[in-house]
Amino acid sequence: MTARDSSAPGGTANLAGRQVARIGFGAMQLERASAAHEDRLAVLRQAIDGGVNHIDTAHFYGAGVCNDLIREALAPYPQDLVVVTKIGADNKPDGSLELRQRPEELRAQIEANLTGLGVDRLDVVNLRRGDAAPGLVAEGEQIVDIDSQLAELIALRDAGKIGAIGLSHVSADQLRHALPARIVCVQNAYSVLDRSGEPVLDLCREHGVAWVPFFPLGSAFDLGWDVTGHPVVTGIAADLGVTPAQVALAWLLAHDEHTLLIPGTANPAHLAENLAVRDVRLPAAAIDALDHIAVTP
Repeated sequence: MTARDSSAPGGTANLAGRQVARIGFGAMQLERASAAHEDRLAVLRQAIDGGVNHIDTAHFYGAGVCNDLIREALAPYPQDLVVVTKIGADNKPDGSLELRQRPEELRAQIEANLTGLGVDRLDVVNLRRGDAAPGLVAEGEQIVDIDSQLAELIALRDAGKIGAIGLSHVSADQLRHALPARIVCVQNAYSVLDRSGEPVLDLCREHGVAWVPFFPLGSAFDLGWDVTGHPVVTGIAADLGVTPAQVALAWLLAHDEHTLLIPGTANPAHLAENLAVRDVRLPAAAIDALDHIAVTP
């Protein structure tokens, strides 16, 4: 690996008591990439060399593929690297996902992540709840109360298996209820068009919890949130000489100081564009225009 960029992409914010670059890297797209194995390893190394020290992953991303790539590309890990994993679902034999919410299933997923990443402790573990669409919704025995899940994660934290607990796909009420468990981050769908998570963001602001938006450029569920095609976004991008995606990501950074981005890609050029968001400065008029284009309240 080359010498690391001394400037943190996007500045820094707190995650589980550590300062991380506000522009991180989401590993999920490496699972789906058509790129060669060595090229996917190279993108991970490029991210680290560019100053990224926050990677988001999960064992169920490709049935362990993404964790294996991270370990092969980056181990022994840089001391300042924070790897965040997600649990609450797993792969079926055909590769599709199903919710696995029961405490014993969460524990098994923790063990799978530990093995895949080749570590003795996971820095941060996000619990993905299954209470509401879009995405997988819990049914039958997978309808599990959050207190039972948190009790299992707290026990694993006390045992040294995980460092900190986060939540994903949760409501403001659920976050408020879980705060005594020392929640360090929340990962919810959110973008310049989709502001349905604003009450959760407000609560994160109030309690100093890191906010990690997924679907920052639109939804994988075709809900009509095409951020990069919105005329206000494309117009601002043309005026500034940047891409619409860079405008959308820059707005997220400007909107709240607790925001940590995890855009993912297997393309070196796209990764360079994502990291270059650090240099995008949105004028006040552009921020005001973007503030008023939300599709959801």
